[in-house]
Amino acid sequence: MSQSVADLLWQMLENAGVKRCYGIVGDALNPVIDALRRNGKIEFIHMRHEEYGVFAAVAEAYFTGLPVAVCGTAGPGVTHLFNGLMDARKEGAPVIAIAGDVESKLIDTAALEEMNPYKFFDAAALYIGRVVNPAQARAVFDTAILTAIIDHGPTVISLPGDVAASDAPAKAHKLSQPAAAVFRPADNDLDQLAEMINHAKNIAIFGGDGCRDGRKEVIALATKLKAPVGFTFRGKQWLEHDNPNAVGMTGLLGYGGAYNAINDADLLLLLGTDFPFSEFLPERDVKKVQIDRNAKHLGRRTQLDLALLGDIKTTLTALLPKVDEKRSTRFLDRYLDETREFSELLGHYVDKGPSIKPIRPEFLAATLSDLAAPDAMFFVDTGTACIWAARHIKGGPDRRIFGSFSWASMANAAPNAFGAQLAYPGRQTIALCGDGGFTMLGLGDLLTQVQRKTPVVQVILNNESLDFVNIEQQEAGLVPFGVEFKNPNFARVAEAMGAKGIRLEEPGDVKDAVAEALAYKNGPVVIDAVVDPFALSLPSHVPFHTAKGFTLSMAKQVLSGKMDNVIKSVKRNTGLV
Repeated sequence: MSQSVADLLWQMLENAGVKRCYGIVGDALNPVIDALRRNGKIEFIHMRHEEYGVFAAVAEAYFTGLPVAVCGTAGPGVTHLFNGLMDARKEGAPVIAIAGDVESKLIDTAALEEMNPYKFFDAAALYIGRVVNPAQARAVFDTAILTAIIDHGPTVISLPGDVAASDAPAKAHKLSQPAAAVFRPADNDLDQLAEMINHAKNIAIFGGDGCRDGRKEVIALATKLKAPVGFTFRGKQWLEHDNPNAVGMTGLLGYGGAYNAINDADLLLLLGTDFPFSEFLPERDVKKVQIDRNAKHLGRRTQLDLALLGDIKTTLTALLPKVDEKRSTRFLDRYLDETREFSELLGHYVDKGPSIKPIRPEFLAATLSDLAAPDAMFFVDTGTACIWAARHIKGGPDRRIFGSFSWASMANAAPNAFGAQLAYPGRQTIALCGDGGFTMLGLGDLLTQVQRKTPVVQVILNNESLDFVNIEQQEAGLVPFGVEFKNPNFARVAEAMGAKGIRLEEPGDVKDAVAEALAYKNGPVVIDAVVDPFALSLPSHVPFHTAKGFTLSMAKQVLSGKMDNVIKSVKRNTGLV
């Protein structure tokens, strides 16, 4: 029997390291899925929603470094892939989307479910290939696979069913993957950077996800320069734990001495970060050097004195012998002390948590962090879940923290945790979910978790509100509006769907409930945690416009008859001021 184009596709994906394909079958995809069945070596994960499948694939691809396939049938099925592919692009995950397409004879006739893949996926994909002739197949598949792997991002293969079922070109093809290239700045640029470092008195480092493979080198450089190390949320899992120079995060999630350290330095080294909140970065008085492997990142957030192209590990390895060791620790000590003082503030509602009702989310997150395994993987929904995870989920050499940190989509945590559980079976995968995100996307594919008996722990911050939007509206000086909704008892819903459900209302039950959930291995768990809807967080640096906005919002709420909410916000956050 001759090999079809679809057979060739799965053979090449298998050779590239693809182990799973997440998606939903449909008419345009039927020849592709039938070839997947014949292949037998790539697992098909049947989802209830394609978007859930892409978010699962993003987490798997990001952490394993291997490409992961997703699929959707023509038209509506394909469009459900878009949001997750945007997340893959922003987070740097090699995801390959197989998009069902109308029969080739119908292209450009406005046929049912027809769409132009080039226009639709342009913002999300690094490469889009539409196979309208079997002779294209090898080249398109090769390009899509290698682009995803080498450039760390999503690609799309649009494949009409009739072409997928056609005979593939007879010539055999073996996919050739190059090893990772050595990528660092030229010697002259490194010499210039070394000179800037050697002449600077006070140096600070601010690192991001680009430090993932260069953690050891970043800490070695910080130690040699007596430099405080701040980090982005994406950089937290690589640069916070076991780092004697760590001073926390900046931004509205910020804590510790990071903001003041990077703004008071003579020289700031921006390492592998594209931190988007420019108002928290220093202005003209601080010299700034940025090192990144992506040229588009250089200088777009803040003006630079030197821009260098290269990966962090290789670049710092070459730089370290060129810089002189600093002797004074005065600058570093100042911000380490500030970080310790802020840690005491962060602990206020953690320490008092067992006696405060409604449950404080700080206490819940800290308990989760304390009881989780040393190699637990935490996944965080966009919203206030990010605040509590950034501040109270502690990292470690084998712990991981992940979310839609650069795209900021809702509803990513549960599917991220599901994908990680499939990639790392038996390892604790924990999703810290907003109630809005869980009802948006998490509920439907809880059935998929039940069906597969995946031991994913989903902790829902049940405050019956889009809480982060509520905070954003107050920052803007607005009266919160359109953010409240009514929730079911998520524990009962979970039990009805076949999962383990735990309703958590009493602060005294938090520790036992979390321990019970983490110990359960027979399938997914949903902890429905009723948390304080008025809990706020105080960043280490509050911009003037934010303080002004909150003040104005409180005044407007009083004048519009919401005095009770204002009083509750003040009373329930007194430990933060």
